Amino acid sequence: MSDSTQHTSARPYFRWSFLLPQYWGIWIGLTFLMLLTILPWFVQRKIAHTLAALAWKTLKSRRETTLRNLEVCFPEWSPEQVQQQAYQVFIDMMLGVFETLNAWYQPSWYKNRVSIEGLDALHAAQKDGHGIILLGSHSTLLDAGGYICSLYFNPDVVYRPQNNPLLDWLIYTAREPIYGEQIDHDDLRFLVKRLRQGHIIWYSPDQDFGLKQGVMAPFFGVPAASVTAQRRLVKVSKAKVLSVHFYRIGEKDPKYQIIIEPELENYPTADEVADATRVNQLLEKQLLRAPTQWMWFHRRFKTRPKGYEKIY
Repeated sequence: MSDSTQHTSARPYFRWSFLLPQYWGIWIGLTFLMLLTILPWFVQRKIAHTLAALAWKTLKSRRETTLRNLEVCFPEWSPEQVQQQAYQVFIDMMLGVFETLNAWYQPSWYKNRVSIEGLDALHAAQKDGHGIILLGSHSTLLDAGGYICSLYFNPDVVYRPQNNPLLDWLIYTAREPIYGEQIDHDDLRFLVKRLRQGHIIWYSPDQDFGLKQGVMAPFFGVPAASVTAQRRLVKVSKAKVLSVHFYRIGEKDPKYQIIIEPELENYPTADEVADATRVNQLLEKQLLRAPTQWMWFHRRFKTRPKGYEKIY
């Protein structure tokens, strides 16, 4: 019996209650989104730009967070550059919605659009049977990034379940062809098991989850609560750590690049802050390749212990 059939506790299942009127709005929205995937890219792109303009005007809190994040992370940018790049973040986010829909419902769209560097580094790290933790970032490509990676290797993904049970089931089902396993972020036992069995886990330690799960370490020179769970995973599973980054090149006729960096050597060390700083530097390197294709509307610096200046 395979792991996927044995491990069923976190898997959401269809419920007949999903057909009740309270869920009809979601079904109508899903049908509309699926219809959008049959549109040519130039139409999807136009719609994405329209939605980005609408989101920029209406999502004030997200807009202000994006602007503030870019101001503190790129102090060399002028106010005009910050505004321009922040608006591009919204455009890339909306393009990412269509890229994800295409990955879920029309994956053939990506044919001849994807290239990869560093696959040999991944294969070399797998030779001795150890599991692999692929450190990545929350790209605006969303699950499109997972899909293009799945063209070359079979990744598992760590995810946070949706609060709405129908959305949770729909997203989980759409992701099934992409990932080997979708692992609830609270299911550490299964996560460690998969690593010990030699599987590849895509893990993104680039958000602020407070200091119960991390330490303060510089991110673009700004102290930030930085996740350290991957250190503990390595210690208990003997997994190897590499990084993966995927991003779009161009917009009118987009191409997609995957870059896998060589294994992190001497990781982890005895210094938790030094390790977190090293991981943040790795993530910074990723983001600088395509600065607006990251979720800057997340409050990356919301945790401010005593003595640290507030960002927001």
